Amino acid sequence: MAASMLRSSVGKAGVCRTAPKARSVRVAAAVDRPVWFPGNAPPPYLNGELAGDYGFDPLRLSSDDQTRKWFVHAELMNARWAMLGVAGILFTSIGRRAGAGFPDWYDAGKVYLDNGSSPIPLATLTIIELILFGFVETKRLYDFRNPGSQGDGSFLGITDGFKGKENGYPGGLFDPLGFSRGDAEQYKQYKIKEIKNGRLAMIAFVGFIAQHHATGKSPIDNLFDHLADPYHNTFATNGVSVPHFTEFQ
Repeated sequence: MAASMLRSSVGKAGVCRTAPKARSVRVAAAVDRPVWFPGNAPPPYLNGELAGDYGFDPLRLSSDDQTRKWFVHAELMNARWAMLGVAGILFTSIGRRAGAGFPDWYDAGKVYLDNGSSPIPLATLTIIELILFGFVETKRLYDFRNPGSQGDGSFLGITDGFKGKENGYPGGLFDPLGFSRGDAEQYKQYKIKEIKNGRLAMIAFVGFIAQHHATGKSPIDNLFDHLADPYHNTFATNGVSVPHFTEFQ
């Protein structure tokens, strides 16, 4: 009986001694690289190989290999469009305030239709865009399904320039500065910086839309309003009449 109790207590003590060690190993593995929640082990399928991978997938939406591949590509494309959109919004807003005659982004379509200043009618422009975008997006889809298959010169010989370094990074004609042809480590850092800035741009674009809905102004106008009165022109006071401190005296 005593021997049995001794073995039981030794076994429990062994578990108590080894459990903290196992936990420490897991925590150490989790902090080997930056993660979105420090100390939290990322899922095994997000092992840090993807650009901008910080182990963020709390709902396990990308646990499937093919789904994850599509999500990565979709995020990259949306990030690039967002960066173009945010840059366009900021530059036109700055140009309008500088007196260059640019319309703000939310008025650009209306100005285009009202003035009729374009030499190309809207219907014709729409058809041209559908044809060109349809061609480019179809080629991109086929390249996603079979990476590298679209740089074979099959379309009048011009698709040779579509062949890039990897799926989603076309290179060739689309990389005139040669960012994808440099050092491997530098190329990796470029990919990380691109997706980081793209994520920031997607958040900024949502913010621009929300601010315009709340104030009816451009982000540059909102910035100048905030600088003129930082205590009463903030995101928390959008559409709200906040009394000045003097009214309470």
